[in-house]
Amino acid sequence: MNRSQIAVTTASMVMPVLVYAANPFLEAKDDKPVSATFRGTEWGDEIEQDEIPLTARVVTTRLAKMPRGAIFKIEFTNLKSGAKKPREIRPDYFIVTDDRIVLLNEEDNDAAVKKISALDTPPQFEQNEIHGITSGKFDYEDGLWKTTIRLNGNLCVYDASHPSGHFKKIVWKKGVGLVEYASGYGALADGYRLKRTATTQ
Repeated sequence: MNRSQIAVTTASMVMPVLVYAANPFLEAKDDKPVSATFRGTEWGDEIEQDEIPLTARVVTTRLAKMPRGAIFKIEFTNLKSGAKKPREIRPDYFIVTDDRIVLLNEEDNDAAVKKISALDTPPQFEQNEIHGITSGKFDYEDGLWKTTIRLNGNLCVYDASHPSGHFKKIVWKKGVGLVEYASGYGALADGYRLKRTATTQ
């Protein structure tokens, strides 16, 4: 998937970040980190069983709030399982508007956050970086990757898949935030699935 465009340019298939109002699927009353316990399973070529239990502490922090949006960081910490090689999950950064959750996918996301939060005009993002919506539905194809985003009651479900077996799934819940995060590579070569079980401050 292509990286987001931080510079304000005119390009095909881009989505501008609009004036911000609270997004029900990812919001915060302040910049205090919110932690949640996630439980699930992981699998891979180096794991003898088909799947083994996996737990993680997921921390959501609002890094910046601007008139046109907010930027959040979601970190995966304290990952525990019986695998010989500890799993690492890189943090995700999201720019949130009233109707979109957009993945920030730069080489240096921390530097990008500072740059975006200081911009006078909204940045633009490619459609394949959209990871959440608040109305309607979303479909996008990038080569063999197919992405859908659907609303189901109080849930927003992002689902991206590739014929090779690669996939990524994210589920957002109104008033809660991230409630499910899953990713896999190849035909069960490596992957994991985590679901939210409890929230702590």
